[in-house]
Amino acid sequence: MTLPILPTTMVGSYSMPSWLERLKTEYFARRISRHDLDEIHDSAVRSAIKDQEMAGLDIVTDGELRRDNMIDYFLERLPGIQIDRSSKKFYYDFYDSEVIGKIPMASLGLVDDFKFLLANTEREAKICITGPHSLCKRVRNKHYQSEEALATDIARVMNMELKELVKAGAKHIQIDEPYYSGFPEDISWGVKVLNILVDGVKAEIGVHICYGNRYGKPSWEGSYRYLFPAILDAKVRQLSLEFARRGGEDLDLFREFPSSFELGAGVIDVKDQSIETPDIVAERIRKVLQFVPAEKLVILPDCGLHHLPRDVAFGKLRSMVQGARTVRKELEH
Repeated sequence: MTLPILPTTMVGSYSMPSWLERLKTEYFARRISRHDLDEIHDSAVRSAIKDQEMAGLDIVTDGELRRDNMIDYFLERLPGIQIDRSSKKFYYDFYDSEVIGKIPMASLGLVDDFKFLLANTEREAKICITGPHSLCKRVRNKHYQSEEALATDIARVMNMELKELVKAGAKHIQIDEPYYSGFPEDISWGVKVLNILVDGVKAEIGVHICYGNRYGKPSWEGSYRYLFPAILDAKVRQLSLEFARRGGEDLDLFREFPSSFELGAGVIDVKDQSIETPDIVAERIRKVLQFVPAEKLVILPDCGLHHLPRDVAFGKLRSMVQGARTVRKELEH
C-alpha cells in the first residue's frame, strides 16, 4: 500500500471508554476473569480500529486499549522486574516495581497483540513501544550502577522483541520517550540507549517526544531545544513532536539543525476538548511546511487521545484528515 504525501496517523492511544475503565478496574478487584477482560479488549480494539478507518487515517494503531498506562503494559512483561500486584487499585495507577538482579533475555509477548491489529485492518499499521528511558524512570533500581545501565539492559531485551515484531509484519514502529522532556539532562545517554533499542530493526522507526499527557495535562513545560544537537545521533527515521498546544515556536530548530529526519508534526491539541476545524488544521500544516518539506512530513495529534471522550477524539481525527487532504490538494497544483 502506497502512502500519500502528508500521511495521517495517531500517536498511539485512542479514547478510553468509561465502561472499559470500570471493567479494567473490576479485573484488579478480581471481580472479572482475565479471559473475560481479554474478550472485552478484543471488542474495544476492533472498535478503535474502525473509528480510525472511518476518520480516514492512513496508518492505524490498536488504540492501545489493552494497556492500562504506557508503563505497566511493558514492565509486567519484562523479565526480572518485580511487581507488587497489590499496589494497583485503579487501572490507570502505576504498579510499584523494582529490579533486584540483571534483566535476562526473554520474549515480551507483544507479537500476538500486533497480529490482532493486522488481522482487523487493511490499512498500514503501527505499533508503539514505550522506550527504555521512560520505563527505567518508573522502576526502583536495586541492582544496576546507574539508570543508564538499567535502561541499556531494557533496550537489549526489547530490541529482540522489535525484531520479532518486524518478522510478524511491523513496518512502522514508534518509540515513546516523553520522559526525555522531564529529564533533559539525560538526553545524551538517552539517545545512546535508543540506538541500542533500534539496532538492526528493519522498520520505519520514529521516536515520539512530548511533554507528558497524564490525565490530559502536561507533566512538564519547556522548549525542544534541549534535544539538539544530541538527538541528531538517533538512528531513527522520524521525530514526532507536539506543536498544536505549544505553538510552532520550536519549528525553527529544524532550520537551525538540518537533518534527514521526517517530522511527525502534532497539529491536534489533545489537551483541549474543542474540535479543531479542518481549516485550523490546514493552517497549522502550512506553517510546518515553511520549515519541513512535504515529503518529510507526517500528520498526527500532539499526543495520545486516551483522555478525550470518543466523539471528541473521532471528531479531531476527522478534522485532521480533512485538513491534511486540503493541503495535499494545494500541493498537487
